[in-house]
Amino acid sequence: MATANLSSLFLAGTVSVGLFIVVLIVAIVVIGFAAFFAGYLIHKKNTEKKLGEVNQRIKIMLDEAEAEGKALKKEAILEAKEQDLKLRNEFERESKEKKLELQKAEQRLMQKEDNLDKKEDALQKRSDSLEQQQKNLARQEGEIKKMQEKVAHQHDLMVQELEKVAQLTREEAKQALTESILEEARHDVAVQVRNIEQEAKDEAETNAKKIISLAIQRCASDHASEITVSVVPLPNDDMKARIIGREGRNIRALENATGIELIIDDTPEVVILSGFDPVRREVARLSLERLIGDGRIHPARIEETVEKVRKELDQQIKENGEAAMFEVGIFGIHPELIKLLGRLKYRTSYGQNVYKHSIEVAQLAGMMAAELGLDVNLAKRAGLLHDIGKAVDHEQEGTHIQIGADLAKKYKESANVINAIMAHHGDVEPKTVEAVLVQAADAISGARPGARRETSTNYVKRLEQLEQIAASFKGVEKTYAIQAGREVRVIVKPEQIDDAQTLFLAKDIAKKIEQELEYPGQIKVNVIREFRSVEYAK
Repeated sequence: MATANLSSLFLAGTVSVGLFIVVLIVAIVVIGFAAFFAGYLIHKKNTEKKLGEVNQRIKIMLDEAEAEGKALKKEAILEAKEQDLKLRNEFERESKEKKLELQKAEQRLMQKEDNLDKKEDALQKRSDSLEQQQKNLARQEGEIKKMQEKVAHQHDLMVQELEKVAQLTREEAKQALTESILEEARHDVAVQVRNIEQEAKDEAETNAKKIISLAIQRCASDHASEITVSVVPLPNDDMKARIIGREGRNIRALENATGIELIIDDTPEVVILSGFDPVRREVARLSLERLIGDGRIHPARIEETVEKVRKELDQQIKENGEAAMFEVGIFGIHPELIKLLGRLKYRTSYGQNVYKHSIEVAQLAGMMAAELGLDVNLAKRAGLLHDIGKAVDHEQEGTHIQIGADLAKKYKESANVINAIMAHHGDVEPKTVEAVLVQAADAISGARPGARRETSTNYVKRLEQLEQIAASFKGVEKTYAIQAGREVRVIVKPEQIDDAQTLFLAKDIAKKIEQELEYPGQIKVNVIREFRSVEYAK
C-alpha cells in the first residue's frame, strides 16, 4: 500500500515536471517569436531609414552630377570653340602657304616660259644661221665645181704644153702633174688641219684647264715619297748580335718566317729589310720592332710574333681597303678587291704610295666627271681600281694592267670599269669618256711636283732616249729634253721641213715616244722651225 502510494506520488510528480517543461518550451517559443517579430520590425524600420538616406544621397549625387555635367558641357563647348578657332587659324595659315607656293610655282612657270621663248628664239636664230651656212656651202660647192672644171681645163693645157715643150709622153706628164697636185693638196690640207686643230685646242684647252684646275683645287692632297726598303732603328749596336743569334739561328728564323732578307752591316744602330713583297716587308718590320721592344729574341718567339703580326696586318689591310672605299664614296666592291686595295698602302711606284695615288685618281676623276655631267660613280670606281693589279704584280706574271683587268673580270666588275683599267696607260682604246678621265687623273696625280721620283741613272737614261727618238727623224737638226723630261724641243732644218710638215713631224715623234718609252704623266713635243737669212755688207 505504501509502495502504491509512492508510485502514485512519483507518477504525479513526473507528470507535473513534464507539464512544466512543455509550458516552458511553449513560453520560450512565444518569447522567441515575439523577439523575432520585434527584431523584424526594428530591422524593417532601420532598412526604411537607410533607404531614405540612400535615396537622399542618390538625389544629392544626381544634383551634383547634373551640375558637373553642365560644367563639363560648358568646358566642352569652350574647348570645341577653341579647337575650331585653332583649326581655322591653321587652315588660314596653310591656305596662305599654299597660296605663296602657288605664286612661286606660277613665277617659276613664267620664268620657264621666258626661258623657253629665249631658247626658241636662239633655235630660230641657229636655224637661220644653218640655212645661211647651207646656202654658203651650196655656193662654195658651185665655186669648187667651177674650180674643178678650171683645174681640169688647166690640166689638159698643161698636158699639151708638157708634151710640146718637154717632149714628155702623156703618162709621164700625167704623173708629174699628179705629184704636183698631190703636193699642193697635202700642203693645203696640212694648213687647214693646223688651223682647225688650233681652234679646237684653244677652246678645249681653256675648258680642260678650268675643269682640271677645279678638280686639283678640290683634291689638294699632300705627297710623300716612300722608299722600297724598310729601315728598323736599334737601341744600340749590341742588339745586332741578339738579332743574329747563336750561329745565326735567330736571323734565319726571321728570314724564313717572313720571306724578307735582313741586311746587318756596319751602319750604326739600324737593320735594313729588303724584299720585293711590300706586305711581307711590313710584317718583318713590325715583328722585328716588337721583338726588339720585348727583348726576348729566339726562334719560337720569332715565329709566334710573326704569326700574330701577320693576322693583325691582314685585319689592318681589310680596314685600309674599307677606309679607301668610304673616303671615295663608292660601295658594293667585292671583299677580295677591298683586301687587295688595302694592300696597296704598302706598295710604292716611283716612290709614290699607290694607295694614296688610287684614292686621289678616284677623287680627281669623279670631280671632272661631275663637272662634265658624266657618271661620277663609274669614274670614281674605275679610278680607285685602276692600279689594283699592283697589289699582286710581285706574285703573278704580267703587267699590272693585265693583272688588274683579270682581277676585275674575276670579281664581276662592269665592262666599263675593266676598259678603264686596261686603257689608263693607253694599251687599248678607251670606250667611255670616264675611261679618258681616269687616264687624265692618273697623269695628273703622277705628274704633280713631288709625287714621284726616280733614280738619277734612270732619269738621265730616259732623257737620252727621248732625245734619240726625236733625232731619228729626217730633217731634225737638234733636240733638247727639258723640264725634267716633260718636254722635248726639236729644231728642224728649214730647207727640208716647211711649216705644214712640222705638224706631221710633231705627231710622228709623239707617237714613237708613246710606243717606245715608259714615263709618268705626259711629254710635250715642241717642233721649232726657224729660217734665217744672213748677208754681209762689204
